[in-house]
Amino acid sequence: MRIAVLDNDRSQAELICQVLTASGHTCQFFDNGKDMLAQMRKDSTDLLIMDWPAGDLEAADVLRRAKEKMAPDAPAMFLVGGSAEDDIVAGMMAGADDYVVKPLRRGELVARVSALLRRAYPSQAGTEQLQFGPYVFETRPGRLLKDGSVIDVTQKEFYLALLFFRNIGRPLSRAYIHEAVWVRETAVPSRTMDTHVSRVRNKLSLRPENGFRLVPVYSYGYRLEKLGAM
Repeated sequence: MRIAVLDNDRSQAELICQVLTASGHTCQFFDNGKDMLAQMRKDSTDLLIMDWPAGDLEAADVLRRAKEKMAPDAPAMFLVGGSAEDDIVAGMMAGADDYVVKPLRRGELVARVSALLRRAYPSQAGTEQLQFGPYVFETRPGRLLKDGSVIDVTQKEFYLALLFFRNIGRPLSRAYIHEAVWVRETAVPSRTMDTHVSRVRNKLSLRPENGFRLVPVYSYGYRLEKLGAM
């Protein structure tokens, strides 16, 4: 899906786009409402995520004008400080469909975006297949195949494996993996993550002879590497 992000905090906007791009979406961020609204006249947008307040323009006005340029059922979400109850009320009254409280949690952001998109575009909410070499991930109902044969994985193993494949070659920190896979589970022992990674490596046969290698990154996390031509 095509997602527009409006946030004058560049680091936060880049983080949002990084997380959503890793989830398979196309993301473009803007640091002011005028540029975003101008771009919306040219390109379609399936979902809007905006900081509240919006910065250069009145947030409610930006949301209203953006909604006029989007499809009738296209959803909008806003970001707000945890203690800003008035902003939450104002955003929902202005027509937003959901909100996320800052600081952002990657797993929660992905879950809320996915829920909004499923409701807004039910015809596209069927089984999504993502293929990486011999591996096929069916995101609903969460089935994983290798060379056409089903691999018996738990739900967390499925999402952990998918996270690695969506980020091939990129080192993922333990904190990132924790927020993406374990979401709201605040206390996850390091040994638990290591055990899940080991199971994914073994169940999917992520070994050099099969074209992939799942390796630890010292004092940081893990990285899935693709080796040579498949």
